[in-house]
Amino acid sequence: MIKKLLIAIILFSAISELFAQTDNIVLQEQIRKLDMAHATAIFKGDAAALDTLMDDDVTVNHPTNRIVKEKNEILDLIQQGVIRYTSFERTPEKFLFFDDMVVVMGSETVLPAKGAPNAGKSLVRRYTNIWMKRNSKWRLTVRHANNICP
Repeated sequence: MIKKLLIAIILFSAISELFAQTDNIVLQEQIRKLDMAHATAIFKGDAAALDTLMDDDVTVNHPTNRIVKEKNEILDLIQQGVIRYTSFERTPEKFLFFDDMVVVMGSETVLPAKGAPNAGKSLVRRYTNIWMKRNSKWRLTVRHANNICP
């Protein structure tokens, strides 16, 4: 009887783990698409898309060595051309899953456009994006990006 109970517990644990992994694969793909949509919106200067992707209380530790606490300030920086690129490549590398939160870590290579800080210099940087589920929608809530010194 104890053997059967032990086998049942092991099978239940294995099946539960399999379902959790499947859920994470689906969620990872969903967050990857959002993360890449964020990169595309930044590249295109698409403030409307960024507005829908970012939480109203988004906080960004920006590669220009500033902490930007309000979404409107970030959107203003894009509209002013402070955040503007002629190329933008993002590679998500690691996804960490928590209750109503997914952390994405990876690398970016950007080429700031004329008039933006570091214009014409190819910049390689590391980034961390934290996506949180707010009102049933995933929103970028925290971002940290730093340039890697050559």
